[in-house]
Amino acid sequence: MHLPPLQPISNSQFYVSGNVTVDPGAAIAPGVLLQADPDSEIKIASGVCIGMGAILHAHKGKLEIAEGTNVGTGVLIVGDCQIGANACIGSMTTIFNSSVSRGEVISPGSLIGDKSRQAEQKVIETDDRISEPEPNVDNGAVDTSDRSEVAPQPEEISSSADNNTPVYGQARLNQLLSTLLPHRQTLNSPLQNDNPTSNAS
Repeated sequence: MHLPPLQPISNSQFYVSGNVTVDPGAAIAPGVLLQADPDSEIKIASGVCIGMGAILHAHKGKLEIAEGTNVGTGVLIVGDCQIGANACIGSMTTIFNSSVSRGEVISPGSLIGDKSRQAEQKVIETDDRISEPEPNVDNGAVDTSDRSEVAPQPEEISSSADNNTPVYGQARLNQLLSTLLPHRQTLNSPLQNDNPTSNAS
């Protein structure tokens, strides 16, 4: 999935509006918007890292981000949301009124909690009757004999190793193997020590 690059924001500070609590140990990048509607609240715990251009908007509830969570650049979180500890939310992700469990990783560009595009489940009624096969009728005579088919016999497959067919590129492969593995021998060459040496005393 192609995601457009984020443009730098000229504002070097983040914006806070409403009932927002940010732990001093949280890292918030420039251009982040933290907005809590009336009767809503945002709580950001220690160790949370929020990327540039992220928007967190508490709407009709509490938006809570637990400790150690990473929120990528350009993330949009709207509504009543709970983000578990040590979760990782990829850049350009949108979350509506949903919870992310502890340690969960959300891939970049994801859309979570959008109920406006759910497909309807259609129930298809099927006919439970099983139809009997009709007998073959040929010239007025009915053929009801049971025909058994003869299973085809497997053919013998010969391997290419038995045919001594040339392997294209084998010279280059042997050269590469001798360069990479100098202690090894080339492919399909006889062993140098075919005859065992005997100790004559």
